[in-house]
Amino acid sequence: MTDKTAFLVFDIETVTDGRLIQRIRYPEQPDLTPSRAVAAYRAQLLETSNGKSDFVPHTFHLPVSVAIAKVAVDFSLQEVRTLDRPRFRPQVIARTFWKGWSTYGQPTLVTFNGRFFDLPVLELAAFRYGIAVPSWFNMTGASYNQPRNRYNSNAHLDLQDVISNFGATHVNGGLNLCAQLLGKPGKMDTKGSMVQDLWEAGEHERIDDYCMCDALDTYFVFLRTRVLLGQIPLERERELVEHARGWIATAAQTNPAMADYLARFRLWQPIGDDADPFLSG
Repeated sequence: MTDKTAFLVFDIETVTDGRLIQRIRYPEQPDLTPSRAVAAYRAQLLETSNGKSDFVPHTFHLPVSVAIAKVAVDFSLQEVRTLDRPRFRPQVIARTFWKGWSTYGQPTLVTFNGRFFDLPVLELAAFRYGIAVPSWFNMTGASYNQPRNRYNSNAHLDLQDVISNFGATHVNGGLNLCAQLLGKPGKMDTKGSMVQDLWEAGEHERIDDYCMCDALDTYFVFLRTRVLLGQIPLERERELVEHARGWIATAAQTNPAMADYLARFRLWQPIGDDADPFLSG
């Protein structure tokens, strides 16, 4: 296993900035508390979408958890870590993320639907906190070589783009579905829709653990896309998954969330040309 980190597979969790929502959406109500401003905006969004969604636009979000799976050139998992635990300060998280990307030599960022949400949130955090990231925001030279170009997969590989042919289809079920197709846990006891309420209840480490599990699921989906692209055979994927399970088992000794993830972990195995795959422990 090589030591060079070639990929940063990551996931983020966010909360809405109630103070900003109050100032932008309800300036005529200066006495409205941040939490009530969030509740009012969510209710408004739910009403205008005919009950479909109360999801607040990313421009009002702050990153409170970023989980990163460091991956070597040979696609082996090196480690998974989260940023600024146990303080979870958005400014520190954003600075650490962008500094880490630069320090590790600008490895490929890997996400699931990160082009829509994760990266825009972190880019806006850089804007908000005055974090210089000239290599990422480079706008010189040919557009196809610029890091933020949608089709520059050397800078950012969005796995949803790979699976959906850059939005030609909708990946209904998202990361949860893709992970479970491979026998991995997917969504467990915590879901993204719960994060805002968990944050307000002070359950910050639970959010961070949830984010780490999503980063692991994203890593396993990443490996299967390497099979699709012919970069590794199924046999090599199996070896890499086993290697990652070893890391999870070690982490599970001190982290209950990793122990729960390990308990629900299954291996994907083909059993014949005309049969469905089965999942083993």
